[in-house]
Amino acid sequence: MRETILKDLVAAMKAQDKETLTVLRSVKGAIQLEEINVKHELNDDEMIGILAKQIKTRKESVVEFEKGNRQDLVDATNREIEILSKYMPAQLSEEEVEKIIDDAFNKVNPTGPADMGKIMGIVSPLLKGKADMGNVSKMIRERLTK
Repeated sequence: MRETILKDLVAAMKAQDKETLTVLRSVKGAIQLEEINVKHELNDDEMIGILAKQIKTRKESVVEFEKGNRQDLVDATNREIEILSKYMPAQLSEEEVEKIIDDAFNKVNPTGPADMGKIMGIVSPLLKGKADMGNVSKMIRERLTK
């Protein structure tokens, strides 16, 4: 993944694509910062986690920009999210996510909301980067309160 990002960074420089260049430089910086913090070269799963954080941050910004009626910033941020999404693994369908959650429920046999952590512990490694973990958490919480 690192090579792909660096290759696309060089291509964006040559094409003078300022928007892509800015986003990829931001990602490269976040990756380098994380490597300094953990003191080893990141693997693809760790890079996916960084990309997911970058996308999540931008989605939160979109919500705030919409509240402020700043459509220009909403559009620009959505384009950044599209650029970042190219590097993420394919997202699972809702049915696939439901199946993984069902399997976790069958393993844990939860008795109430107190078992949320046990279920998240099982589904998180399987879904991280492949599904919106906020939605996954909400789906699990709804099932636990029924």
